[in-house]
Amino acid sequence: MELEFYEIGSSEELMLKAAEVLCDTFNSLGNSHWPDLESSLKEVRECCAAPNICIGICERGEMLGWVGLRPMYAKTWELHPLVVSSRHQKGGLGRMLVAELEERARALGIIGIVLGTDDEQDQTSLSKIDIDSENIFREIAGIKNLSRHPFEFYKKCGYIIVGIIPNANGYRKPDIWMWKGLC
Repeated sequence: MELEFYEIGSSEELMLKAAEVLCDTFNSLGNSHWPDLESSLKEVRECCAAPNICIGICERGEMLGWVGLRPMYAKTWELHPLVVSSRHQKGGLGRMLVAELEERARALGIIGIVLGTDDEQDQTSLSKIDIDSENIFREIAGIKNLSRHPFEFYKKCGYIIVGIIPNANGYRKPDIWMWKGLC
């Protein structure tokens, strides 16, 4: 496998390929954030806008996946989004993209990366209960992956859960916030 990293914003062709991967992959998961090519291309353009970092991984011209990073705080930026084509998942491409992104972030003096990973499809134990001030920390500490939720992928990449936003995406559909220090 001959893989190459590209700055997605360097060409209209790469942005279009990234939009196709975003649209196809999220729709195949039942996620309607980017339901069509037009909304996906708009998202890609936003991810490529300066000073953001937006990296694609390709093999022989085929876009296999991509990742974006954008300012959130002065020294901690937000990873958004990470997408690997459905046909190429579980092969290490996501880890490669995250590692490349982290390397480029360090070169810019960024010392932390934060990300949100939504549970809109009832994939974690957090979607099965009402979160309140009495149980929030216990439930986060005891989170269970019920159906291939990506939080475990990010944990394997060194990210930790730093909090959740209960009901962020509807009743019992939390956003799980994760962070990794780069120092």
